[in-house]
Amino acid sequence: MPIYTRFGDKGKTSLLGSVVPKSNPRVEAYGSVDELNAVLGIAIAFSERPELNKVLSDAQRDLFVIGAELALAGAKTKKISPARVAMLEKCIDEMEADLPRLRHFILPGGSRAASLLHLARTVCRRTERRVVALSEKEKINPDIIVYINRLGDFLFMLARSVNYKKKVEEIVWKGR
Repeated sequence: MPIYTRFGDKGKTSLLGSVVPKSNPRVEAYGSVDELNAVLGIAIAFSERPELNKVLSDAQRDLFVIGAELALAGAKTKKISPARVAMLEKCIDEMEADLPRLRHFILPGGSRAASLLHLARTVCRRTERRVVALSEKEKINPDIIVYINRLGDFLFMLARSVNYKKKVEEIVWKGR
């Protein structure tokens, strides 16, 4: 089967047997999930912490489940589990216990790995907005929103943790 079918050349795609515009909120949502997954792949490539690469790889697998769940609206698919949210929360709590308390907003950046994690966090937040927008129009699994929200929190804490362990100082935002 060739990679190109020419089916989408006019801005349409097939969604559960129906043809919809590629701008459809469901297509936007699972496309954003796919983009987030790719950014996590880049973050893994630049990471130097194998134990965190495992967590990020697990998140990539979760995002595949979420993407399928969004793309196959109503079809019988594997669903994202609340246990996956609990796993992210456990990781967040462990990292937070090791970090200095955050008293100010910080600018995204620092080491290469942390900068990529901040980028992943912003893509995650956009993905969350797309999924929430879809949920306002169609019924979706509410655990998807919770998971993506917590993943954004996790990526923020992970970026802070990476910088802290590399002894890269966070840049505090002080306004103008």
